[in-house]
Amino acid sequence: MAKPQQTEYTIAYRNVKHPRLEFKTGTLLLVLPKKEQHPEQILAKYEKWIHRKQQTINQALQEAKTKTINKTRTEKELKTLVMQIAFTSQKELSTNINRIYFKKMRTKWASHSRKHNLTINTLLKFLPEDLISYIIYHETAHNIERKHNETFWNLINRKHPDYQAKEENLLAYWFLTQEIANKPEPGKMQRR
Repeated sequence: MAKPQQTEYTIAYRNVKHPRLEFKTGTLLLVLPKKEQHPEQILAKYEKWIHRKQQTINQALQEAKTKTINKTRTEKELKTLVMQIAFTSQKELSTNINRIYFKKMRTKWASHSRKHNLTINTLLKFLPEDLISYIIYHETAHNIERKHNETFWNLINRKHPDYQAKEENLLAYWFLTQEIANKPEPGKMQRR
């Protein structure tokens, strides 16, 4: 049996108790406690997980080539759409969102805070409306269940029984939109 291809990675030493592996940007990041001296042991322990994750990313990169993005939606239109979807999602889940913020985010589509605030990545403007709706519902559901556990996914399944396909689509769109996100805006100087 052929040994899996070695995955390139970077290491970040931080004030954390336990090591963790992240693939948020498509590249493996090994986050280690400052005193950890043996990254090879962590990599060996999670080799199968790393290989599966890399396959998923490679598949998403291929899938991204078949997708098209919405280039006509403005940020103002995105904000209006998100507010409408958030209002509906709150009613359906019998919960309340405190505030909604919009900003360009580097590693996720959106986030939910303990204060029931949502932060929405402005790159959502490039996504199809059904995926925007899914993301807002997903984040609103975190008002009820913070963790991605069985209770949470049951909530999601009520409105989005195809949530696994949507998650795969979001990964493909993530890589597609990163090309746009990394381009300098017209009229702005690029820092070197």
